[in-house]
Amino acid sequence: MSKGNLKKYQKKRDFKKTKEPKGSARGSSDQPIFVIQKHDARNLHYDFRLEIDSVLKSWAVPKGPSTDPSEKRLAILTEDHPIEYAEFEGTIPEGEYGAGTVMVWDKGTYRNLKEESEDESISMEEAFDSGHLTVYLEGEKLRGGYALIDTKRGKNDQWLLIKIDDEQADARRNPVSTEPDSVLTGRSIERIEKEESKD
Repeated sequence: MSKGNLKKYQKKRDFKKTKEPKGSARGSSDQPIFVIQKHDARNLHYDFRLEIDSVLKSWAVPKGPSTDPSEKRLAILTEDHPIEYAEFEGTIPEGEYGAGTVMVWDKGTYRNLKEESEDESISMEEAFDSGHLTVYLEGEKLRGGYALIDTKRGKNDQWLLIKIDDEQADARRNPVSTEPDSVLTGRSIERIEKEESKD
């Protein structure tokens, strides 16, 4: 079973310099959360995070999530983040790992669709270990089923994020471009950066 581990996350950061939460071990929620953070680092990307086993399992999605089931989005598995990271919005200083501005682009709760399966109930930990997660997001911008699939193509950190073809699928909608601002504060990424630079 894949156990959540924050050692890699904590080793990469100097918490005297960054405002990111150090995090601590805590029990999982009754209703697990997800968060998608827009991250303007060396390259603008979106960090897709799911609460699994008391941490946020995290993937960097260069193009951001899509609501079109025909689009397969690359999702690169990164280190586990603490649950408290779901509320982090601000600027990571120059010289620190992931330097740049972070925004809470979407957040909410999710359901494990594999747990609801009539054939075989699979926990999120088991689904993660098998490299195939299917979840139903109940966010402010994104709703509906999504699959995360490990490609196993040489590099075991490359996954695909795919919208499931359900009632929430919409090939015409592009929330990454039409809904760019924070669900936490309503700010744009530029405004967060500007306001953080005054601190």
